[in-house]
Amino acid sequence: MKPIIGITMGDAAGIGPEIIVKALEHSSVYDISRPVVIGDIKMLQRAASITGSKLTLNKIENISEGKFVSGTIDCIHMDLLPADLPFGELSPLAGDAAFKFIKKAVDLAKNGEIQVICTAPLNKAALHLGGHMYPGHTEILADLTDTEDYSMLLTTPKLKVIHLTTHKGLIDAINSINPERTYKVIKLANETLIRAGYKNPKIAVCGINPHCGENGLFGYGEEEEKLIPAIEKAISEGVNVSGPHPADTVFFRAIRGEFDLVVACYHDQGHVPIKVSGFEDGVNITVGLKGGIIRTSVDHGTAFDIAGKNIADEASLLAAIEAGAELAPKS
Repeated sequence: MKPIIGITMGDAAGIGPEIIVKALEHSSVYDISRPVVIGDIKMLQRAASITGSKLTLNKIENISEGKFVSGTIDCIHMDLLPADLPFGELSPLAGDAAFKFIKKAVDLAKNGEIQVICTAPLNKAALHLGGHMYPGHTEILADLTDTEDYSMLLTTPKLKVIHLTTHKGLIDAINSINPERTYKVIKLANETLIRAGYKNPKIAVCGINPHCGENGLFGYGEEEEKLIPAIEKAISEGVNVSGPHPADTVFFRAIRGEFDLVVACYHDQGHVPIKVSGFEDGVNITVGLKGGIIRTSVDHGTAFDIAGKNIADEASLLAAIEAGAELAPKS
């Protein structure tokens, strides 16, 4: 069965409703998934009017009521917003609604009613005005699922990269890496790909130093201390992982097909090759959430400056839906 993907509307004062309507105009979405919007149908009606969409909107209360056919948008309607919500303005109502859309999606995922959560952008300032003091989607999802160990997985059509660390300065990032974290991320990557249907995922781990330290010429033995024990432990458990590999060649090798996924040690080590290999097709994925929940996301913000003007491009949301369909559990 095609996975049911719950698309949360995000901040409705931004471009979320518009890109959702535009994305679900594509019949290809229904070839690979069963999408359902979690939001406010009034916002979709307004977006459809702005974009000139002829799609039918189907207001539902339960997933079982969804039609899941091209030409119809199924929407779990949460009547939280006024029909005349101003575009491009910070709103506590919109911030609170964005949080509640996510919470509803998590509840559906926990109950097994949807297999993937795909998020349209929210606005952090509006989220805070609405009384929800989180830095963003990832932290909300981790809190709502009681998850401590999770990671960022970035994908393009040619490359998958998971990170040991993300938003930390380089010195802090390296200091925070330890064998336990490396092992957990390797296992998390392996389990995610196996659930997605990969038979024996080929995983490569990046070195921290140039040329992986080159036998002590560079660095202070970080590979031997922080990476190799974890790699060896995972191998002993049957994981098809290798490394550490020099970062200046491993991404090329992955794009060429030698590896299914690369473990990057810090933010730019992983983000740069992803941006180069597919800037417009990149998708941000949260993996490791309890219950095996997969969350995919657009790689842009709410774009308040163009909201309501029929300018927003749906390409990133389409890529996020496609990535969700690929990584959704297959059993």
